[in-house]
Amino acid sequence: MTKVAIVILDFDGVILESVSVKTDAFRKLFSFSPQHVDVIVRFHLDNGGISRFDKFRHIFRVILNEELSDEKFQNLSDKFSMLVEDAVVLAPFVAGVSRFLESTAKRYPLYIVSATPEEELKRIVHNKGISHYFAGVFGSPAKKVTHIQGIIAKNHLKKSEVIFVGDAVNDLVAAQDCGIRFIGRVKPGDTNIFEKRAGVEHIIADFDDLFRYLEDRK
Repeated sequence: MTKVAIVILDFDGVILESVSVKTDAFRKLFSFSPQHVDVIVRFHLDNGGISRFDKFRHIFRVILNEELSDEKFQNLSDKFSMLVEDAVVLAPFVAGVSRFLESTAKRYPLYIVSATPEEELKRIVHNKGISHYFAGVFGSPAKKVTHIQGIIAKNHLKKSEVIFVGDAVNDLVAAQDCGIRFIGRVKPGDTNIFEKRAGVEHIIADFDDLFRYLEDRK
């Protein structure tokens, strides 16, 4: 198998155990519509890897059947950021992250590609003290596919040399759309949503698993 030249990492649920923070925020944000809140939270959970902005638009159009004005959209976005940013900074790292970053960043470039708004994402990464490990940190509103394609072009890579690590089916789809390799992260105790899906090269529980897997492919 082709050796790895670059590793691209999703953020929530891959680097940080922060998925529950975002779930709680969706429940609080839409508590004004209690009859819909469970459906909204289910939609959020079923669509990991999609930006909150696209989720807001879908929720209003399809679930609430309401118009989403620019002002309401901005208010939702601002309130969501207030609910999550500090809590995400306090979220623990996935096991083995520090060891992985310390050893792997010296060997080849690492990138973060997330659906979190980019400026918010960069603040969180900075506040977690890990910015210096990454060659680039990218978030919404640009799509993951756009960022991944840009990374490939900038580094003049073969697609077979690039691995994207994600925890959502939409991450797998982004990898497939870009023609790169995909590793799924499944939190211990959670259902393996990647089971029997084509295009999944490997499943990891944490970054010690990822380190061992990459070591075997140097």
